[in-house]
Amino acid sequence: MEAISIQIPTIQGEQDIEVDVRINGIKKKFQYRIEIFFWDDCDSPKEDRAACIRELVEKYDQSWELVHIGLPTDEFIPITFRKRKF
Repeated sequence: MEAISIQIPTIQGEQDIEVDVRINGIKKKFQYRIEIFFWDDCDSPKEDRAACIRELVEKYDQSWELVHIGLPTDEFIPITFRKRKF
């Protein structure tokens, strides 16, 4: 899949984003969701952040797929998902 970059305004917290594009004249709609996950919500040890992210993604609604893992802070990590097309 090709990718384009679209600037999203910096807004604290979770975001639901809908993007309408035309590809060769055909309209397509994509839905994205940015979720904020707190390290304290993981069952994994705090030191193993990779295991924590894996756990969070595996537990997430399967109608959404992972597209981006944002820059973590000491308290949380933003993760972007895209709505799957079935």
